[in-house]
Amino acid sequence: MFGVVWGINQSAVAAKQKQPVKGLLLAALTVVAGAIVAPIYLAIAGGNITPPGPVPSHAIIVSVIVTFWAAIMFGGWPFKALIKNEVAAGLAILVSGYTVNILLFRLFFDYSFMQGAPVYVASLDPHGMFNALNALVFYVTFLSIMFLMLSFDLWPLTKFPAVMRQPALGIVWTIVCFALGGLAFWIGIGVMKMDVMVFLVTVPIPYIFGSIIVLNILQNSLLAKFTQPAKGVANAVLVAVIGTALAQLYRALAPAVTGTLHSGPPTYDMEIWLASALLAVTFPYLIFFAEFFKFWPLAKSG
Repeated sequence: MFGVVWGINQSAVAAKQKQPVKGLLLAALTVVAGAIVAPIYLAIAGGNITPPGPVPSHAIIVSVIVTFWAAIMFGGWPFKALIKNEVAAGLAILVSGYTVNILLFRLFFDYSFMQGAPVYVASLDPHGMFNALNALVFYVTFLSIMFLMLSFDLWPLTKFPAVMRQPALGIVWTIVCFALGGLAFWIGIGVMKMDVMVFLVTVPIPYIFGSIIVLNILQNSLLAKFTQPAKGVANAVLVAVIGTALAQLYRALAPAVTGTLHSGPPTYDMEIWLASALLAVTFPYLIFFAEFFKFWPLAKSG
C-alpha cells in the first residue's frame, strides 16, 4: 500500500525524512497497520481462539493476495479515481480489500477434510466451495502469474492502449492470471499428481520469491538492455532458477534452524516452515530494505 497507492517517497509521514529515519517510520507504520488488522481477523475468522489455527492463518495469508490484486493489478481503482486524498483512498482500498477477502474466504474455503484433527474447530469452518488447501494454493499460484507478467513488463498488454487503462487492465490481468494460474495448478496437481502443498513450495512460492530478488532487490537491471518478449522470457527463467535455488538453500538450512521437520501429510511441517520462511519472514525484510530504506546503508538515498 505504501509503495503502490501512497507512494513511499511521498508518504506524508516520511516524505521529509532522510534514511534511516524514513525507513524506520515506514516500517513502524506497517507494524501498526498489522497490529490493527491482526486482532480483527483473529476475531472474525478465528473466533479469538489462541494460538490461531489454520482458518484465521489462511484468511490473513490470502488477504495479502487480495491486496496485491486491488493495489497492483487494479492500481487502486476505483478509489484512487474517486477520492483525491491519497491517504483516504489508500484506507478505502485497505478496508474494502480486507472486506472482500473475508467474503471470498467464506465463499471458497472448506475445512471439512480436517474433521477429527486437534486444530479443527467446526464453528470456524466456512464450509465453502473448495478444499481449503486447494483454494490457498490456487490463490498463491494466481499471484505468481501476476509476478510473471511483471517480468514481461505487462507485454503483450502494453500493445493495446485501451487495455492499459483501469479498470480494463485489472480485468484483463485478472483473467490472464486465472487462466495461466489454473493451467499451472491443473498441470501440477491434476496431471503430475503432486501433493498440493508440495506443489506450493516447489512452484509458486519459489517463483514469487525469485521475482522479489530479480525485480525488487536487483531492480530489474540484469536484462535492462533486452526488449520484450525476450526480456520477459529471460527474466522468467532467472526468477525460476534463483527462486528454486534459494528455496532449496532454505530447505537445507531448516534442520539447523528449527530441528528435524517432516515433509508431507498430515502435518506438512517442512512445507509450512519453508513457505513461512520465504514469504512470511524474508519477503517483508527484503521489501523493507529495497523500498522503505532504499538499500541504505549500502546505497546513498534521501
